[in-house]
Amino acid sequence: MTRQPINTILFDLDGTLLPLDQDQFIQDYFSRFVRKGQDLGYASEMLAIALQSGITAMVQNDGTLTNKERFDLVFEEVSGIDAEEFNERFASFYEHEFGFLKRHATPSPLAREIVHEVKEKGYTVVLATTPLFPWQGTKARIDWASLDSSQFSLVTTYEDFHHAKPNLGYYRQILQQIGKEASSCLMVGNDVEEDMVAQTLGMEVYLVTDCLINSTNKSTASYRTGSLQELAIFCKELPPCNH
Repeated sequence: MTRQPINTILFDLDGTLLPLDQDQFIQDYFSRFVRKGQDLGYASEMLAIALQSGITAMVQNDGTLTNKERFDLVFEEVSGIDAEEFNERFASFYEHEFGFLKRHATPSPLAREIVHEVKEKGYTVVLATTPLFPWQGTKARIDWASLDSSQFSLVTTYEDFHHAKPNLGYYRQILQQIGKEASSCLMVGNDVEEDMVAQTLGMEVYLVTDCLINSTNKSTASYRTGSLQELAIFCKELPPCNH
């Protein structure tokens, strides 16, 4: 059976198009989240537990609720705080405090070059960042990478998605929303477990090694691999897309 040509490219954001120290970013995010909650009069220890519980619930989401709905449900159960009220009071966090997390990123001009290159060649382009953040937090990180959400046919956020990486349901929902077959897609990411799992659905994959995450030391022999610079060269060599 002849494989159909690639016409769609899915890009991870953190550690891929946006080089990032993931551990420091997450640690600082937790710290600032809790501090903001404290400033609003909530107990810090309870907030930390509720935040972690909510994130775990999204990663384990069974698909019956969106990730936002799942997070709010668990956050409310654990903290005893009305989620709608908390979200309203907390909204300014993503407009102000979240911006300080940019210090853990080292944006590269290659990101804009890569996305522009494949768009110009006619490929459908998706920003496949695991949907654990609200739209505001995702938009901020897109901005840090000197990209624009309008460059992507789809940006995955927790308001709209029912699973998170590495759940295959996450990738299936992307395919459903953009109307593509897995065999016509290339997934580009830096996390062996979360991004390369797309290969099991029939997608081609590209592992970006600048900020490589391979927590289980899995063999990467079956993946195309390269630095962000090598990815840029790879994209330049891609044929025009005729879909």
